[in-house]
Amino acid sequence: MTDNSSLTPTKQIPKPAIRAYLGGSFNPVHNAHIEMATQVYTALAPLANQQHYELQVSLLPNARSPFKQQSTDPKHRLAMLKLVVQDTPLRIDELELWQEPPVYTIDSVRTLRQRYPNDCLIFIMGMDSARSLEHWKQGLQLTDYVNLWLFDRSDRDSEKYACNTYATDPICNSRTFGKPVLSDKQQATLISELPNQLQRQVVNSISELIPSPNDSLKEQPLAEKPLKTLPKGRIYIDLTAIKKISSTEIRRHLRHSLITPVTEESLLKDANYLSKHLHPAVYDYIVQHKLYSVD
Repeated sequence: MTDNSSLTPTKQIPKPAIRAYLGGSFNPVHNAHIEMATQVYTALAPLANQQHYELQVSLLPNARSPFKQQSTDPKHRLAMLKLVVQDTPLRIDELELWQEPPVYTIDSVRTLRQRYPNDCLIFIMGMDSARSLEHWKQGLQLTDYVNLWLFDRSDRDSEKYACNTYATDPICNSRTFGKPVLSDKQQATLISELPNQLQRQVVNSISELIPSPNDSLKEQPLAEKPLKTLPKGRIYIDLTAIKKISSTEIRRHLRHSLITPVTEESLLKDANYLSKHLHPAVYDYIVQHKLYSVD
């Protein structure tokens, strides 16, 4: 009698993952978008490697922002995103892109939580967006499903926020990932800019975004323990300097550069601005497809 037990397929437990998402219209995608997503990946990679967790940082393009009346054809925005993520660890998630607009962030994070019930989910945004969450559809409920990673991109008084010391996350164990240390007063001022309901959820360390494995699963190998987000997500404010770039301003410069310029000086000004803030392949794509030449 043949023993077929070895032929019986065993159900593999998915490897827990840390998944971070940067949403936006990406109209067009610019260097600040990539800087933010890359910073998150770089900061989380040592933690993920040490704990043997999968790490995915994805750009999450929307069909059209609920706050905007129109947007460039999704196929063009997706094509530009594919150009900028080449040769990077970043990914693209098309969850929102092909849905009928408007698509709301709260619905997307619910879908992501259902899709990845045991993973740690992080949603990336600027402090400017976080300050206005009260005006989003169920914006204050985002942390019921995900952690928030906020970039403070505001133009602050350099004296007020000048820092001479740096903190090192013990998990990362590297000064490379250290962040400026704010005084208690400076930190309180920054946190106070968030809606009241979210202020107590702010943490100081990246590692605090990753919940401890369930105690009931202590016997499981570390790489198989779920990373389900806590009942209320945590909020981390990243002080990394990110250029404040406006897609609206980029489109304005593109319109100027793609039509007959008034002066050679204005053409040079537009070219300099675009070369600083757009990936060369994205600019070439825009020119090739004559995007943003008119309103």
